[in-house]
Amino acid sequence: MIRVFETSDLDEARDMLQRAYSRVRLRAGSPTHRMRLAQAEVGAVELHHVTFGMRFVAHFEPGGMIPIGRQVAGSVTQRSGRDVIDSLPGGLFVGAQPDRGLHARVDGYEGEFARFPPELFSQVAATAPSRTPQPVRFTGYHPLSVQAAVTWNKTFDYVLDAVVGLDAAAEPLVIGSAARMLAVVSLAAFPNTALHEPTIEDRHDAHPATLRRAVEFIEQNAERDITPLDIAVAARVTLRSVQLAFRRHLDTTPTAYLRQIRMERAHRELVDSDPGVTTVSAVAMRWGFASHSTFAARYRSAYGIPPSETLHWR
Repeated sequence: MIRVFETSDLDEARDMLQRAYSRVRLRAGSPTHRMRLAQAEVGAVELHHVTFGMRFVAHFEPGGMIPIGRQVAGSVTQRSGRDVIDSLPGGLFVGAQPDRGLHARVDGYEGEFARFPPELFSQVAATAPSRTPQPVRFTGYHPLSVQAAVTWNKTFDYVLDAVVGLDAAAEPLVIGSAARMLAVVSLAAFPNTALHEPTIEDRHDAHPATLRRAVEFIEQNAERDITPLDIAVAARVTLRSVQLAFRRHLDTTPTAYLRQIRMERAHRELVDSDPGVTTVSAVAMRWGFASHSTFAARYRSAYGIPPSETLHWR
């Protein structure tokens, strides 16, 4: 569900910013005070579209979240600690660190962004080993390349179009997968502390027994919204170890293997279902495939026929 808040009252605007983000000191520099905020949730990720028909300066206290998004129009200058986060319309950037405040000078700004809880990144990536586990942190505010920005924007648009508005209780696999997909694409798009290559210890632990435990967990829990970290915990190894075990022994990834198992379950359901009672789209969504066209293409690749033919075959 998308929630929309609009006001031309400065005090109401301040209160809304405080509820949506963190404690804020706000000083307006224009006689009009128009603000619009649209919010939606995709699992643990918040999606925001903000429009300010006003000029103001604001200081936000640390918000505990990691915002990543794009400037659509207007002007904004941001400072977080000693860092300056500059952007222009069309630009993509990481906002303030979760434990830092943000000083912003805004004039007629419009932007779209996702706000991530830091722990979501730890479900899909890990940092270098240390005595105390460290969260993944972003070390730069701008994309690594133009193509990285294009990929992030396409993924964000896909989530907006295909996932926002779905019932989280009815479609938990789609919602959870979409949130983690945004996290994975963000880690690929921006510099960060995630360690992608396995250590010597990770390589030692990536043996067949690790794979067997991981595969057993996936096959027993494919209907649940499980994460790569859940799989690693069940296999009793690090996230990098379980990823290497799948790559070494099956030439795939834990996420791809989970998707394969869910495709097999969807196929079985299509075979057993009554076409007068269910649809291909309903089965696809139930097993975590938000896009009907993507599901149909993957299904045809796996089984040689479209899923509709399986459903209607008797």
